[in-house]
Amino acid sequence: MELNEKLQMLRKQKGMTQEELAGRLYVSRTAVSKWESGRGMPNLDSLKALSGFFAVSLDDLLSGDELFAIAEKDHREKEGRTLDWMIGFMDGGMLLMLFLPFFGEKMEDSVRAVSLFQLTLALPCIKGLCLAGVIAAALLGIMRIILAKKEWNWWGRNRNILSVGFGTVLVLLFILIRQPYAAAFAFIFLLIKGIMLFKMC
Repeated sequence: MELNEKLQMLRKQKGMTQEELAGRLYVSRTAVSKWESGRGMPNLDSLKALSGFFAVSLDDLLSGDELFAIAEKDHREKEGRTLDWMIGFMDGGMLLMLFLPFFGEKMEDSVRAVSLFQLTLALPCIKGLCLAGVIAAALLGIMRIILAKKEWNWWGRNRNILSVGFGTVLVLLFILIRQPYAAAFAFIFLLIKGIMLFKMC
């Protein structure tokens, strides 16, 4: 008997609805419905809660293959959340450019280091592009941290593309406006993100 069939049987033996079981386990009714229909598997924490609630061992609930599949899925989810946090903090770290002297401003016979806020000699459209790019990258990072546990299909498919895309655009923009320190800072973050995403594949 598969896990979904066992869960249905155990729930019905207790005379509970899916909604009542979900309330006792602090999960959504949709999650219970997915587990019982075989369209999804509970994570390890939910399995432990199920095991305790129904007073059955994990071995009674799962076959060896199911337990391995759930452990593998749980491990991938935790790695994914860690990656989301790390990349989110790096994208959010682009805000440092607003306050730290990553930009050079040519004076009469010297170059002084300034933050993006202090940049005065650049054309307003150039400064505006830099500000928009840095703030957009930082907002993307903040969203990535906040939504690390969400499993929205669109967000899940596109968050890495958006992060790498914004990072690439910023590097190219800083190269085009001849700001080597800002370009190097953005490139280092982009390189680290690329390595982490490559290792996850």
